[in-house]
Amino acid sequence: MRVVVTGMGAVSPLGIGVAKFKEGIFSGANGIDTIPELVEWGLPVTFGGKVWDYKDEDFFDRKESRRLDRFSKLAIVAAEEAWKDADIKDYDPYRVSTIIATGMGGLDTLEKNKEILLKKGPRYVSALSVPMLIPNMAGANIALRLGLKGQSFTPVTACASSLDAIGLAYRLLKAGTADVAVVGGTEAGLTPLGVSGFASARALSRRNDDPKHASRPFDKDHDGFVMAEGAAVLVIETLEHAMKRGAKIYAEIVGYGATSDAYHITAPNPEADTQAKAIELAMEEAGIQPEDIDYVNAHGTSTPANDTTETKVLKKALGEYAYKVHISSTKSMTGHLLGGAGAIEAIATILAINEDMVPPTINFEEPDPECDLNYTPNEAVKKDIRYALKESFGFGGHNSAVIFKRWEE
Repeated sequence: MRVVVTGMGAVSPLGIGVAKFKEGIFSGANGIDTIPELVEWGLPVTFGGKVWDYKDEDFFDRKESRRLDRFSKLAIVAAEEAWKDADIKDYDPYRVSTIIATGMGGLDTLEKNKEILLKKGPRYVSALSVPMLIPNMAGANIALRLGLKGQSFTPVTACASSLDAIGLAYRLLKAGTADVAVVGGTEAGLTPLGVSGFASARALSRRNDDPKHASRPFDKDHDGFVMAEGAAVLVIETLEHAMKRGAKIYAEIVGYGATSDAYHITAPNPEADTQAKAIELAMEEAGIQPEDIDYVNAHGTSTPANDTTETKVLKKALGEYAYKVHISSTKSMTGHLLGGAGAIEAIATILAINEDMVPPTINFEEPDPECDLNYTPNEAVKKDIRYALKESFGFGGHNSAVIFKRWEE
């Protein structure tokens, strides 16, 4: 069973909608800046990738807005764009799955209600707090709004979450248990606890005086990742279902691999063999060799540990060809969407295939000595792209890889 992508929706620091995201990633736009709320809270890190042009009132009435956490709102906006883009009119709702991932869920709701509990007492905690904050609610609310009645679940594998969501949906469709899947990820963790927790773990860049240059994957001056929020949703279908309705097709999904490091809760496996295995499994399912891959959308977080290990991963998985393939990290422009990263970067990968254009890694001035591959520095490059690899790694040792192919009948 072949599986294709027929709809896309994006909400990111580069703007709302796939059109703005597309324009941003190919022009080298920068969605990272100082966030006034982080300054007001007195946090150690005061910048990030916010969805700057998002306003509740543009998408939700007052009642809806009060009943949804921000991570669900962003996901709904992305899902509605993707569903409209796919333009599916005639379908069996029990054959449409909803698989929306997140890393942390409704962190804002959790924090606000804990503060209410401590200041006012338990009777003032919102009755809606639990259904607002639990991680499955982004997917549940999307299914509710679109009337989708098939399987619905929420992978939570840290920063690999939404790429795993795509891979798991791909498996469902290949197995014939669904015709269509609305799949992706969302995150809204720019809260006092979210930012403070990652800052205390020394995972974040501290360039408060120069936020625009803080996300610099593979550069010798990388000092941590930049937290970001946003959501991305894809509509994927079996080829049979898509062809029967005459759908436009963006790309085909041809391989998925996933492994666990079994090494450490936060640090990547320095041997790089478990991460490389995920890529190898995806290539094996796709029936391709390293030389067939024209573009790699890297995890590329801008932490020294990730960037140096990921370089080693690509060398292990692709061999000598790793030195020839074009690689880039779109996190240099968006920041790190955590549980939503894999999905927004999957859309970047599909856009690269459709435009025959490799997006750049911005803020790349001088490579880390251990990062010696072609990271497509600072400017997009025109290139014929038939196969593209997207890979993601998450805390807990979660490794995922998906291979997309240019649509060819």
